Amino acid sequence: MKVTIDISMYPNKENFIPPIKGFIEKINTYDSIKVATFPTSTVVQGEYDHAMDCVKETISACHKEFKNAVYVMKVIPEYEALD
Repeated sequence: MKVTIDISMYPNKENFIPPIKGFIEKINTYDSIKVATFPTSTVVQGEYDHAMDCVKETISACHKEFKNAVYVMKVIPEYEALD
């Protein structure tokens, strides 16, 4: 099943740009998903289990590196926003 995940990261720090850029760089390292970045969110699209794993791994890596952030996600099954 295909999925589209719209995700926004809200770092809890004054200098919030580096964590957001770090998230975007990390999520773009996966070859088997489509990623598009917009001013307020990043959209990830792919096979459900794999796309969710990519987002989970990216959030985990960002938490280790940048700490405190809030993530807001919309998960839309069987919808391909990036085609």
